[in-house]
Amino acid sequence: MLIRNETVGDIPAISRLVTEALLTLAQSTGTEASIVEKLRADSALALSLVAEEKGEAVGYLAASAARIGTQDGWALIGPLAVLPSRHRQGIGTALMAEALLRLRATSRGAALVGDPAYYGRFGFRSFPGFGVAGCPPEVVQALPFDGIEPRGELIHHPAFGLDQQV
Repeated sequence: MLIRNETVGDIPAISRLVTEALLTLAQSTGTEASIVEKLRADSALALSLVAEEKGEAVGYLAASAARIGTQDGWALIGPLAVLPSRHRQGIGTALMAEALLRLRATSRGAALVGDPAYYGRFGFRSFPGFGVAGCPPEVVQALPFDGIEPRGELIHHPAFGLDQQV
């Protein structure tokens, strides 16, 4: 398996992959591919990684700039998507490992909204006083690279369709 930056030729496959993968989640809105498209259109993708196997895109991870409270320099990871037929084969883990390696060189930390049981193994956790309005606090997680705990609202790109924006 190869983890690499997206190319223009990957864009249709990424949209299909993200839609198919995330529709399996109860909280999916079916609009997650449009989030990636809006981030791409605004040149807001800090990372856009494709997991490729035998010429096929089997996984995808996006990261964009974020702020936590008044702390700039954070990266928001999402979406992370793996084709349902390829779950539990290490693809998501490989994408996350590569993303964290790259983000450590450019960001003060990474944040995301997701399953604590899954993302906890990468070091993500919730913090008191850190969150996103309307989200259960346990699913709003961060991994500070500088050891400084995040405090405040997670502020993100408007592509995510929530009120707070970078």
